[in-house]
Amino acid sequence: MNLSKTDVGFMAIATGLIVANLYYCQPLIILIAKEFAIPEDQAGTITYLTQAGYAIGMFFMVPLGDKLERKKQIQFTTLAAVVALIIAATASNFRMLQIASFLIGAASIVPQLILPLSASLASPEQRGKVIGTVMSGLLVGILISRTVSGFIGAWLGWRGMFWIAAVLCVLIVVVIQKKFPVNKPDFKGTYGELLQSLFSLIKTQPMLREATLINALSFAQFGAFWTTMVLLLSGDPFNFNSATIGLFGIVGASGALAAPLVGKLGDKGNPRVVIGYGCLLLLISFIVFYFSSESMIGIMIGIVFIDVGLQSVHISNQTRVYSLLPEARNRMNTVYMSFSFLGTALGSAFGLWLWNFGKWHAFSIGGAMLSVASIIIYALTYKRK
Repeated sequence: MNLSKTDVGFMAIATGLIVANLYYCQPLIILIAKEFAIPEDQAGTITYLTQAGYAIGMFFMVPLGDKLERKKQIQFTTLAAVVALIIAATASNFRMLQIASFLIGAASIVPQLILPLSASLASPEQRGKVIGTVMSGLLVGILISRTVSGFIGAWLGWRGMFWIAAVLCVLIVVVIQKKFPVNKPDFKGTYGELLQSLFSLIKTQPMLREATLINALSFAQFGAFWTTMVLLLSGDPFNFNSATIGLFGIVGASGALAAPLVGKLGDKGNPRVVIGYGCLLLLISFIVFYFSSESMIGIMIGIVFIDVGLQSVHISNQTRVYSLLPEARNRMNTVYMSFSFLGTALGSAFGLWLWNFGKWHAFSIGGAMLSVASIIIYALTYKRK
């Protein structure tokens, strides 16, 4: 079947609401630190535990989308996210919250099941546009989640945000049952063979290796920024509360509107050219950040650069990856996105380490170094389409 605009719209909304589970915690770090009487950087560990859970969940669960009926898998995994969110909302100590954060990440892999589903159902000439539209839902979910979480945290406390997220996931299960199409995959092997094939894909697909490495570095920059930014804005000279910090997600969301355009550019030309421009935008963002430790305007400009740059890299790479082996889209996506979000987790941890080492300027220099590394990899493989 072909996807209608309504189908794509529902997929984008579901993707955005579920991926938001990964990012609700970021503006809440300050509130969590106060309740459990721990340092703010220790509270910040839940950000990369969530991302690590996401990466591991993708590696072991997303490949099943090439073996199981995808609609049922999406529903079951979303219900698992509900359970994890309730554990977080009722956590009696920080250790339990850390475990719950990891489980939230592992159970919030649904967007990485929806994206291959949308790619499988879209016509080849529309695939980039469809992926871009669904990705715009994902990116808006990532960025608006911080704004929503900041306000809910200031209004109802950090636990209230996790309760609301659990209710939203229950509603998504109902929508999926009514609106998502049944989609049966072709893989007939065992689960062990399915996982083993991931390593075969890494070995035999040079484009997959290149796209994954560049994307992992780009996601590391993204994770480092959004974790470290909370520490900057909560201290001098800004002293913002969680609600005000969350507002910065709106600035990033304005950049997310570029996602469908990036997808269309990839359909019409060589998406690798767009990746090069995205890598440059990411580098420029960290140059802007370096000179903006006390400038609100500078930080907002940098946010737009980092978000548009990341979209340009990610959507273009994803379009290339999905074009390789249609029968293995879930497994290709597993390799690509597992390492990408592992990059986010390591980037968040790297950002916290840089902050402790030399505050905002150290973070900016470290982020720029990651940008330069991705540009070098891009330049060394410039002949690859």
